[in-house]
Amino acid sequence: MPAKKTAVAKRKTTRKATRRRGPAEPRGPQPAESAIDPTDKATAALAEQIRRADGAVLAAFRDPYAGSPLVLASLPLKAVEPTPFQRDLSRTHAQRLVDAIGAAGLFLDPVIAVPRGERFWSPNGRHRLAAAKQLGLRAVTALIVDDEAIAYRILALNTEKAHNLRDKSLEAIRMARALAGERPRSAEAEHATSFEEPYLLTLGVAYEERGRFSGSSYSSMLRRVDRFQDVALPKALRQREQWAQRLMDIDDRVAAHVKTLQGMGMRSPYLRQVVVARCNPVRWIPLKRGETKPPMPVAEALTRMAASVRKFDPRSVRAQDLALVAAVAPAQD
Repeated sequence: MPAKKTAVAKRKTTRKATRRRGPAEPRGPQPAESAIDPTDKATAALAEQIRRADGAVLAAFRDPYAGSPLVLASLPLKAVEPTPFQRDLSRTHAQRLVDAIGAAGLFLDPVIAVPRGERFWSPNGRHRLAAAKQLGLRAVTALIVDDEAIAYRILALNTEKAHNLRDKSLEAIRMARALAGERPRSAEAEHATSFEEPYLLTLGVAYEERGRFSGSSYSSMLRRVDRFQDVALPKALRQREQWAQRLMDIDDRVAAHVKTLQGMGMRSPYLRQVVVARCNPVRWIPLKRGETKPPMPVAEALTRMAASVRKFDPRSVRAQDLALVAAVAPAQD
């Protein structure tokens, strides 16, 4: 075999070995080998720095991958600050954390921290630190790594897939069904913090029936009219199942219009959004600042939308309509 072909074959073999899907060879410490005495020389210097910051060492252990020593500590809130280069603070997200922690009654998620002079940098805890400050916490729990380079690697380690609309909706409706079985007399509104947004429950029912339902097309309308119901969860779920069925019936008619538009030569991924936007009954109702009362009930909105979809004329769609919707369209499911 020519040398060039041999080299190519070796590269392919190497790539195949790298991509193998089976588990790697066992590595890292056994569970019984993971615990470390905090006074051990591997963590003694770090423990001393924690004490100088008026913190307390809670535990020391070896990480399960490489066996590197780590320390779990309680640190004064004033001793921890976010790295200056992580994403900007979202006040909305921080407030959601405040509400969620207050509802749960527990601050469960430690921040990662690395020593930085006499203080500690947290490369992934800006929003939790902001929430802790707003809640008046004196201290936060931190997983401390004695390696400043981690502050610059955290973005690569943060690979968890963010929830999209479908994920969040399915999670919300599954929680609702579980709670309806465990606490059938509790009102839907009592669990508002757990469900996050009421329209996620309605969309969740639709996603249960149709895994590829285009919920993002309808979320802006539902967000305006859907509210948590002050009725027992089983009854609230039956109501949402009715709303979701009506929404899917509307979507069937929308799909027929999309097919007509495609037959007219239109090939935009935003055809559905254009039809839905045209038929949105609250599209032109001004959004008032701090609005809490819906402009109309969900049932009325669905009735008006169904009527508009029946009357919709695909020939009224223009290229500029597609361009406008593409500019403001929400992320796809």
